[in-house]
Amino acid sequence: MTTAPLPHAPSGPGAEFDLVVRAGRAITPAGQRPVEIGVRDGVITAIEDLGAGMAGRRVVDLAADEVLLPGLVDSHVHVNEPGRTHWEGFLSATRAAAAGGVTTIVDMPLNSLPPTTDVPALADKRVRAEGSVFVDVGFWGGAVPGNAAELPGLHRAGVFGFKCFLLDSGVPEFGHLDSDELEADLALLTELGAIMIVHAEDEQIIRTAPAPGGPRYTDFLASRPPQAESAAIAAVIDAAMRTGGRVHILHLSDAGALPMIARARDAGVAITVETCPHYLTLAAEQVPDGATAFKCCPPIRDQHNQDALWQGLADGLIDIIVTDHSPATAELKTPSTGDFHTAWGGISSLQLGLAAVWTGARVRGFTLADVTRWMSAGPARFAGLDRKGAIEIGRHADLAVFAPEEPFTVDATRLHHKNPVTAYAGHHLTGVVRTTILRGRPIADIPHGMLLRRGES
Repeated sequence: MTTAPLPHAPSGPGAEFDLVVRAGRAITPAGQRPVEIGVRDGVITAIEDLGAGMAGRRVVDLAADEVLLPGLVDSHVHVNEPGRTHWEGFLSATRAAAAGGVTTIVDMPLNSLPPTTDVPALADKRVRAEGSVFVDVGFWGGAVPGNAAELPGLHRAGVFGFKCFLLDSGVPEFGHLDSDELEADLALLTELGAIMIVHAEDEQIIRTAPAPGGPRYTDFLASRPPQAESAAIAAVIDAAMRTGGRVHILHLSDAGALPMIARARDAGVAITVETCPHYLTLAAEQVPDGATAFKCCPPIRDQHNQDALWQGLADGLIDIIVTDHSPATAELKTPSTGDFHTAWGGISSLQLGLAAVWTGARVRGFTLADVTRWMSAGPARFAGLDRKGAIEIGRHADLAVFAPEEPFTVDATRLHHKNPVTAYAGHHLTGVVRTTILRGRPIADIPHGMLLRRGES
């Protein structure tokens, strides 16, 4: 990629764009094509065939090995600021996002302190984030026991929806809903026109599963059986059917739940589903004992299950891929004991999501158009980000310059994540993001991201 001003650009009204991007390959809603893109005031205002000769104050020419992608949208990111900023934080998280081609994230209501379960907590997050974000950032609210009265205010304040757990969240300040609370909150959110996004694992099934403990990954896997996911998803579907509410299943790891989800959709339930790069590219058979960087809940399951998740994407039963970036300090992963029971559960992958998914997708015959549908257009549509997720006139000029054939080996110490802990350390991936552009401006050393409200982005 080369970047240069155009020295003899026309000066008449409307003759010049703020930015022109020329790409021999660009992923657009119409497919891959050679294009020139004209940008004014951060918005794509013209798209022509390559060679049209657009004039711009600044011109970016992609190299022959580069592809222009729409900026990714990651609707499942734990930034953890305030309160646990030593785990991550807005500066480090959004810098990592930009390095991975992500131009918009939506922050989860936990594991910050306080969690985003009332309007003052949301206001605090926005104050902390202002001027400290390299990409655009929106916020989810939280639905916890006893805060139903707070949900309308959070909705008016612009959260993108509400997250709940159906079992212990892992942090005491973010309690989980029982079945009655789930249905009551979902009925309220239906009146508001808001979505409930759900960590769906059944508490009773996990309580009666083999107890986790020690460094054996097979023991940890047995403690979070797939039946726990299926039972919880069934409960969410039942509540959605009774209330008419819109629901979303977070981080699906159990492909066995997909037929049930298909039947629910056929019956008219408004249910969407996400999965994550780690479920698509890492398999239980490959997790060494004691390698607690791989711990997440629900867990990484076996290769057969992974194959079925890819099929679920191909069939349209899984809507989107997002990272569930859930970072922590190295100490919280208990590397000295390798104990999966005591280690913090979460995969750090915000900077690596695109490369990981593309590495897995390309060998299965999927295209970059498929990947951007799952990681850009789909999440933008899911979150209601109408001006994100596509190289299209009227959308924000959020773009990623991607070299899809360039290999690299993950060095955790060179990632922008605050803590150098990731399950991908040492993995060989293919696909490098060389430049990320947010609303027509390349992301560099000075943050220029915006804080988003539902309906205004």
